[in-house]
Amino acid sequence: MSVEIMNEVPEKWWDEFVFRKKEGNIFHTKEMYCVYLRTKNFRPELWAAVENGRILALFIPVFISLFPSPILNRLTTRAVSFGSVLVEDGPDGNKAISALISAYSKLVKKKAIFTEMRNLCDMGRLKCLMKELKFYYENHMNFLVRLDDNPETVFCRIGARTRKNIKRTIKKGLVKIEEIKELDMIDECYSLLLATYKRAAVPLADISLFKAAYEILFPKGMLKITLARVDGQPAAVSFDLLFKNNMYGWYGGVDRRYRSFLPNELLTWKLLEWGCLNGYKIYDFGGAGRPGQKYGVRDFKAKFGGEEVNYGRFKNIHSKLLYYPSVFLYDLIRPMLFRKL
Repeated sequence: MSVEIMNEVPEKWWDEFVFRKKEGNIFHTKEMYCVYLRTKNFRPELWAAVENGRILALFIPVFISLFPSPILNRLTTRAVSFGSVLVEDGPDGNKAISALISAYSKLVKKKAIFTEMRNLCDMGRLKCLMKELKFYYENHMNFLVRLDDNPETVFCRIGARTRKNIKRTIKKGLVKIEEIKELDMIDECYSLLLATYKRAAVPLADISLFKAAYEILFPKGMLKITLARVDGQPAAVSFDLLFKNNMYGWYGGVDRRYRSFLPNELLTWKLLEWGCLNGYKIYDFGGAGRPGQKYGVRDFKAKFGGEEVNYGRFKNIHSKLLYYPSVFLYDLIRPMLFRKL
């Protein structure tokens, strides 16, 4: 039988493929797809290559619009596959992904300026094939912290200065860590994210993303929200995704007024410690920018003893005529639109 490209598949097929494949991550799941369906200005699509009732390749691009205006929508919509493609090994998988991406590329040009696949594991075997499909590799760093040891060993891998700061913070007892387990607390956590992203002049997803994640993922044990308080006030927050044996750093924020108390350092350590004690193998920091590019967040993540990896991204610019003006426009108006005045 020939490969069939489908935009709907039975949930049983979907679950089996994602759980069976070692590379299957939380962003490939139907649960995450449903979260994006309920997020303002997000529109996910499911693309699957199927042969004889068996999924051979899975791809979930999420079309994200920065502005709802019909005029600006065309210039600001991008497609992001947060977990990249999931492909069966061998010739069958190569045939399937070729058919899938070829079909997708024919229809996406009027929907998005570009498509970006964010690799969460080594996708080197697909580099040549993706290049043939006009998806070019870009370097992008990350840090992975091994959790399959006792907490003491994991703590010892953290940088000496950071360990000292964490111990001092614990001793002072001024920073309190709590797990968020109620929907009405999402607003307070979101305010920390919003202030952090405005400070960096970076757009933040609508609060509907985080409420949908709580409602869909939290009951299934796929989401952990941790808050640090100083004098009862929210000082730092981390939204982490949980799937298989992995923890994924998803979104984080910190209130600068409390940074001398080091709430983010203690919060991060408590997440790693929790992962160790609850059977997780890896903490994925969720990206650390491009090599050679100054990125303060990378310096913070590097302190926690993780392995530096460069799994990179695959990217296809669908319209160069629109892409470069859109980048110029974005860089021009970004500080005005997203930075806290």
